[in-house]
Amino acid sequence: MTKIILFYGRIGANFFVHFYRVCAYLGAAVGQLRYMHFYRRQIIEQMYRLGLGSLPLIMGLSMFTGLATTIQTAYQISSYIPKYIVGSIVFQSEMLELGPTLMALVLAGRVGAGIASEIGTMKVSEQVDALTSMGVDPVGYLVMPRLVAGVTMFPIIIIFAVTVAVAGGHYAATTMMGVSTADFVRGMKEVFRFKDVWVGLIKATVYGGIITLLGSYLGMETEQGAKGVGMAATATVVASSSFILIMDYVLTRTLLKFY
Repeated sequence: MTKIILFYGRIGANFFVHFYRVCAYLGAAVGQLRYMHFYRRQIIEQMYRLGLGSLPLIMGLSMFTGLATTIQTAYQISSYIPKYIVGSIVFQSEMLELGPTLMALVLAGRVGAGIASEIGTMKVSEQVDALTSMGVDPVGYLVMPRLVAGVTMFPIIIIFAVTVAVAGGHYAATTMMGVSTADFVRGMKEVFRFKDVWVGLIKATVYGGIITLLGSYLGMETEQGAKGVGMAATATVVASSSFILIMDYVLTRTLLKFY
């Protein structure tokens, strides 16, 4: 019994230590925002890599997400609900849940692991120490641009993702399920609320911050050479995915209730 208590106690203590250190990195990155004009080149570069670089993957996956959502919805309601409801369900599910959350889980693998690997390689090869020796703040040079790019570009990516997913849903509904374009659009109009759009974009912003912050933190804390880089990339995907799902519940409950 004592060993079990000590085991879970160590896990809890490690969690709070890492949580404190992540918050410290976040505070340091926010403090570096006043020097954004010095790091504008790095910010633009990260916006391009995190945003435009992710669009082909996200748009391709979003198309199939919309197709699958429409087919499943039409199958479940085909016998007792009007067909125009397909448009309502596809739009709301993509805007509120599948668009931001599912795509964030994909980006946790592409973006988060990439950030952790890149910064982790710089850390174990002593490039981070070189920045410090030259008087450059590593947080301002490496962490802050990625954090700004994440919270800026992720909502834009999600807008494209939802648009493509709804287009894919429309294609599936009209060609496979016998739903007319007029009925599909009618369904979307009946449930459209700007509230849903804002909730989806707020989720995307938070997820972008989580992925880039955790990737940067674990990269900056990398040790043990190449092995440590791989461990940091893996830990980033696991931690980011876990926090995304936790924050999905928190944000959904909070925003839909009070927003």
